[in-house]
Amino acid sequence: MALTEVYWDNQIPLPKLAPVQAKVTVSLVALLCFINSYDGEFVFDDSEAIVNNKDLRPATPLNNIWRNDFWGSNLSSNSSHKSYRPLTVLTFRLNYLLAGGLYPVGFHVLNIILHAVISALMIDVFAILIGGLAYGEKGRILKHTPKTSLLAALFFAAHPVHTESVAGIVGRADLLCALFFQLSFLTYCKAFTRGRFSVQWVVVSLLLCAAAMLCKEQGITVLVSELFRSGLLTRLALMGLGGLLMLYARWRIMGTGPPAFTEVDNPASFAENIFLRIVNYNYYYTLNAWLLLCPWWLCFDWSMGCVPLIKSATDWRMVWLLLFWCILIGLISQALCSQDRQRRRTLTLGLVLLVVPFLPACNLFFRVGFVIAERVLYLSSAGYCLLLACSLGHCCYCWTKYRKLLCASVLALLCVYVARCALRSHQWQSEQSLFTSALSVCPLNAKVHYNVGKNLADRGNTTAAIRYYREAVRLHPTYVHAMNNLGNILKERNELIEAEQLLSKAVSIQPDFAAAWMNLGIVQNSLQKFEEAEQSYWNAIRFRKKYPDCYYNLGRLYADQNRHVDALNAWRNATVLKPDHSLAWNNMVILLDNTGNLGQAELIGREALKLLPKDHTIMFSLANVLGKLQKYKESEGFFLHALRINPNAASCHGNLAVLYHRWGKLELAKKHYELSLKLDPEAPGTRDNYNMLRRKLDQKPRNVGS
Repeated sequence: MALTEVYWDNQIPLPKLAPVQAKVTVSLVALLCFINSYDGEFVFDDSEAIVNNKDLRPATPLNNIWRNDFWGSNLSSNSSHKSYRPLTVLTFRLNYLLAGGLYPVGFHVLNIILHAVISALMIDVFAILIGGLAYGEKGRILKHTPKTSLLAALFFAAHPVHTESVAGIVGRADLLCALFFQLSFLTYCKAFTRGRFSVQWVVVSLLLCAAAMLCKEQGITVLVSELFRSGLLTRLALMGLGGLLMLYARWRIMGTGPPAFTEVDNPASFAENIFLRIVNYNYYYTLNAWLLLCPWWLCFDWSMGCVPLIKSATDWRMVWLLLFWCILIGLISQALCSQDRQRRRTLTLGLVLLVVPFLPACNLFFRVGFVIAERVLYLSSAGYCLLLACSLGHCCYCWTKYRKLLCASVLALLCVYVARCALRSHQWQSEQSLFTSALSVCPLNAKVHYNVGKNLADRGNTTAAIRYYREAVRLHPTYVHAMNNLGNILKERNELIEAEQLLSKAVSIQPDFAAAWMNLGIVQNSLQKFEEAEQSYWNAIRFRKKYPDCYYNLGRLYADQNRHVDALNAWRNATVLKPDHSLAWNNMVILLDNTGNLGQAELIGREALKLLPKDHTIMFSLANVLGKLQKYKESEGFFLHALRINPNAASCHGNLAVLYHRWGKLELAKKHYELSLKLDPEAPGTRDNYNMLRRKLDQKPRNVGS
């Protein structure tokens, strides 16, 4: 398996560094490229995989990590994406424990460190792939290509296509998968030390492959890469058997079969005939290749019209497919037929490393849930970097008179890569910059406009958000989530007719869209269409059994209709499903208070405070009830406790003043009336009560001295 020193290596325009120096250099370049992402926020998919994922919380049993998917959903659920990555989720949980909560800095720092380590290890991987295996007297692998492997590793460390995997925290899956992929490969190579074959090292390699697969599914492709280095039947049998066992275990874990994706996720897989599907898949491959060649146009999402489908053979984009396959066939023919043994080896293994890790994302074996995803190119880019470095080395060898020009070109390319990484990492620091950066890359992508609109709405700029939501609906007329969010904003702006139209359209397109049904019910209630509103709420509950917010809104509808028992039952259901539903508890207390059921109101209020001991709104409502029951001391205690939590609540000061007024503590009543009026001069009834108290105090007899 060993080769002599590669003939072009000395021509590479880089200094010959010692192994440790080379790895430190590559690591520093990797850190330089992505260090400015260390203080970024949780963005895009981080919300679902980390912020909203209960599997990260210490209170959640650790076993749940092994039963749930990457996003925290049960694998047996039909809605699960079946992305089984427990080791990745475990590292998220460790980040959470070490930081004492959801603080993104620790998550980002670990991602950056992982990329630096992977980039350094790539030197060893590239050295073996280019120069083969040869061992020195101490059993260490000899590197016949120190300069070429260093250059390839530098390209890998600085390639801008890695930004999503490094700056996006969910990219941890790709980083860990790549790390275990490398370790599995390097361990497998150890099985051939000094001409002897070690079964033990092969077993360790298989275990590391399993670990890679438990970080991300494409980890199993390391076995295919290793098979290209196998020769003996025993090795082939071991690797093949190990791979089959892992695939079988993975399929069993998926439970209900592969995930169900929609046309929005991957439109090419829903094309009307197989010819169009094949053509569009190949166009996707061409675009992925272009991202490796020219990683300037990068986008967080490539779905929803970002890449329009090719619908006929006369589409001008067919030229790019032909060019792509001409280049690929040319590389394959050189890999198979070149008389240069070294070139055959380099091209073959480079193409294997480029293509094999990409196979799970190519739609050949199963439908994937995306059009293009930069993160899936993390491992494949290693093959590209290897081919690029070897091509430059070959050019330096053949065109010695242009060596200075080639040296300047290599340096310029690395500088451009570093600058592009720094810029793109900065864009990944916040959702605002990430989403707006995509507008120039994918202006036809409805999801980009939707996310920009959502971010604007979250920051309170609803006027601008409406514009982007409308554009999202225009670009994708069946985009129900954009309709739902736009309808919500219009509802808050009291534009109820259009809100009702949008939400009605959303539920007609997707009848099981529970949130849209609930929001439609809220709008219909505001329009006093009570029967329609009630039916909309029940539709929402039918499609989402555990929907406490919907029960809460249903209770409000019943309360507006004076259906008090129904309202109480709905709010009780909300608190059963969500015991900390403060609004439902508070409304029950208020309704019982208003209907004269003071004893029951007191019981409900006390029950609520056992679950929500720091909820000042429930304290306030319970204090009012206790005051009416003439339990003045207890009522005073709850009012004062509520004011310690929220000292600027004018209504609380006002009602406490009323309590003191009834209790006969007139000076304290006067003090809190004045505090209430200072906080809210227009507080209803407070000024009248204050004036009444003033008159009473003025009429109070004064002691006259003799």
